[in-house]
Amino acid sequence: MGLDDRKLAVLRAIVEDYVATQEPVGSKALVERHQLGVSPATVRNDMAVLEEEGYIRQPHTSAGRVPTDRGYRLFVDRLSRVKPLSPAERRAIERFLAGAVDLDDVVHRTVRLLAQLTRQVAVVQYPSLARSRVRHLELVPISTTRLMLVVIADTGRVEQRLVELPAPILADDVIDLRRTINEKLVGIQLSETPPLVQALIEESVPHLRPAMTTLSTVLLETLVERHEERIALAGTANLARGGLLDFQGSLRPVLEALEEEVVLLKLIGEVEPSTLRVRIGDENEIDNLRAASVVSTGYGPGATIVGGMGVLGPTRMDYPGTIATVRAVARYVGELLAQN
Repeated sequence: MGLDDRKLAVLRAIVEDYVATQEPVGSKALVERHQLGVSPATVRNDMAVLEEEGYIRQPHTSAGRVPTDRGYRLFVDRLSRVKPLSPAERRAIERFLAGAVDLDDVVHRTVRLLAQLTRQVAVVQYPSLARSRVRHLELVPISTTRLMLVVIADTGRVEQRLVELPAPILADDVIDLRRTINEKLVGIQLSETPPLVQALIEESVPHLRPAMTTLSTVLLETLVERHEERIALAGTANLARGGLLDFQGSLRPVLEALEEEVVLLKLIGEVEPSTLRVRIGDENEIDNLRAASVVSTGYGPGATIVGGMGVLGPTRMDYPGTIATVRAVARYVGELLAQN
């Protein structure tokens, strides 16, 4: 059965009131707070239909109702109007992020900002090496047989490795190696570098081939084979702000899920370009998060997605405000990465 505009208006009012008050919503309160243009009896009838259709439920024997996961989903898909951020909020985001001094600082500022603005748990994935491009490779001589290899990605991520060479090497040869590697790899996506690294060995002059072979092994390990991803988390204390009905009365499963980095990556790391995803309650694949909602999106310079970010909280969430904030912060971080 489809819902008419009046019943949809009643559902919207119930969601907005419950999110704001943390209290089950009754028909009398709806009529008093909202310009629904109908009598309390009509609102009661509409609430009965919404309950029958599974959009609201009665948590206990009081007259009040609360939205179900299905009700929140309909609200997000059809009823919510994304709240535009005020000019002051936009300036605050811009100023806070613009003060970052390096990639670590960008990520930590971003996760703190998301937690403060949404009053939820914020999660930010560091830019993934696999999705980045090579900006520059540096070879720093430590001794005649030892080099420091520094890989700088276009996202600002930096990886350093020590390389033990099979034989002593001259300073001029180090310069030649550095130039050859940069000419071959700069601007290439890291996941596409293996055949080019292999070609470096084949194209090397004979006396540099042993050094290039050793360097190539370390390069492949650094550029391709190291898959560990890093996550930053903030705002866990915000979980305790809610009412008794949030998280079905127990925070423990949610806290246990937040301790697992693999779980966090699954929540926010699998986002398609320019997609914002909202998963509500049972839509979450992770059992411990079936009482939570997750709003996530990808971020990166231009159209390139290099990582994910998002927030997690109770299903009783300010979806319009949260969606607008996550979207805006992701856009600013993308612009910051593009500039740097």
